[in-house]
Amino acid sequence: MPKKRPSRSPSGSPATPPAGAIVDHGFIPVRARLIEVAAFLDRVERHAVADDFRCAALRAAAALLVDGRPQRARRILEKLSDPTTAPALVSSGKAALGAWQPAASAPRRASP
Repeated sequence: MPKKRPSRSPSGSPATPPAGAIVDHGFIPVRARLIEVAAFLDRVERHAVADDFRCAALRAAAALLVDGRPQRARRILEKLSDPTTAPALVSSGKAALGAWQPAASAPRRASP
């Protein structure tokens, strides 16, 4: 079955959806993800590992959701990302951790 193309305005640009359509379309999946985050935080607290740096990073990022400022997605991504620009001398491992943790004693190369 062919994909339905978005409706277009007479000028050729995509038509603006009715104001409530964005909420109608996205609310239920976002609600489910929010509950999933809450359940995850409940589990890590029950297992006494809520002080893990990744859990702390999630809590700090979650605070940005309700601060009333724009560009939440960008700011949350930045909050969870490594802000450094100098490469590490030694890799911390193969997999991404999902949140940044400053290396306590790992030396970094100076930027050229």
